[in-house]
Amino acid sequence: MTNSLVAAGNALLAFSRRTIKQYPQQISAVIAAVMLGAGGGALAVAALAPDASDLPVHQVLEAVTASTVTMPADLDVQSFKLFRSDITRSTDTADTLLSRLGVDDASAAAFLRTDAIARLLLGRSGRSVTIETGSNNSLHKLSARWTADNDGNFKRLIIEKTAQGFQSRLETAPLTASNRLASGTIQTSLFAATDEAKIPDAVATQLAEIFASNIDFHRALRKGDRFSVVYETLEGDGEPLRAGRVLSAEFVNGGKAFQAMWFQEPLAGAAATTTAQSGNKGGYYTLDGQSLRRAFLASPMEFSRITSGFKMRMHPILQTLRAHQGVDYGAPTGTAVRSVGDGVVEFAGVQNGYGNVIILKHRNNYNTVYAHLSRINVRKGQSVNQGQNIGAVGATGWATGPHLHFEFRVNGVYRDPITIARQSESVPVSAGAKPIFSKLAAENRVALAAAALVQQTSAQ
Repeated sequence: MTNSLVAAGNALLAFSRRTIKQYPQQISAVIAAVMLGAGGGALAVAALAPDASDLPVHQVLEAVTASTVTMPADLDVQSFKLFRSDITRSTDTADTLLSRLGVDDASAAAFLRTDAIARLLLGRSGRSVTIETGSNNSLHKLSARWTADNDGNFKRLIIEKTAQGFQSRLETAPLTASNRLASGTIQTSLFAATDEAKIPDAVATQLAEIFASNIDFHRALRKGDRFSVVYETLEGDGEPLRAGRVLSAEFVNGGKAFQAMWFQEPLAGAAATTTAQSGNKGGYYTLDGQSLRRAFLASPMEFSRITSGFKMRMHPILQTLRAHQGVDYGAPTGTAVRSVGDGVVEFAGVQNGYGNVIILKHRNNYNTVYAHLSRINVRKGQSVNQGQNIGAVGATGWATGPHLHFEFRVNGVYRDPITIARQSESVPVSAGAKPIFSKLAAENRVALAAAALVQQTSAQ
């Protein structure tokens, strides 16, 4: 029996294989029809299910009890401190200063008005103030910081509320220096560009002075000129109080790049790390070691405009065509005038059409003349240094308005001051200091490259 079933099964399997092999397309159609029919049956069954909108809806409500949170016994959730900071203004009174800082404390205002140390805040601008108050805006503590001079220290004023009332003290602490990177592009003027880059005015002035012998900031500055700078920021308790020295800078004027770095040669035998403390006078150098301090500055004023150059012109008073033997700089009365080089005062007083005039004698029979001054700050025989303030712009003598008439004489012959300044010699780094200088120059190249990226990053 069993053998018969097995034989029948084998015969049926063999028949099925022959049939599928002989009629593959027909068999596939039959299978698809069977599957489609099964799907239709499924759809038919699903259609017999009740509509969801007809199903009953039940609402279940349950009461939930919140767990009790126990606060620590020593925690006063109503007690907290507020901190605010601002900068003092020259018009500040005790009330206006505290009000701007969000302090509502009549006793604190009275203390600021009457305490001799606390009054150092009032009527003075630019002092950094931080206050600490309670939740009711009463003053707990006030601290203020500012620099009083260039001795490397800053003043710290502290006012604190104690059980006996407010108390004040004035402390002195050393400034710390940190380096900052910045860059900018000239659109209208140097100061406009540095303001846009949030660079302090003191740094902008240093930039102009560093490159004064190479760039005429009165006439040669162009739209699109760019600069990068690494400079010190002097801080007190971590707060920036004032700008320090420019450490390195690059200025691209008319497509030509000028670079500079501060370097102070160490004394003979001193280590490289003692450069800043050495007795040698530091200065700015190109990154290949040439001093940027030339014998003469390009201009006797930091910023001004040339109103008349070294050329033939119609004299504004005499109304005759004659040679203008100097350069006129237009500037408001009182603008500071500086010596363009080291020298000795040969004359200081009134002289004919020059009005108030100063004549300085320099080495190699060079003389410079500063005329039409409103004020003279030096006397005959006095030694002066390059960049020293010697007087102020005025309109004395034959002058139609406030300006400085500036002359350069070489062996008594009038020469173009701008040409003389650009041709004056510079002094290179000494051979002994060259290894130290080269190492610092390499570091400054990297720093200036990073500074140039600051503007690119902010613009993107």
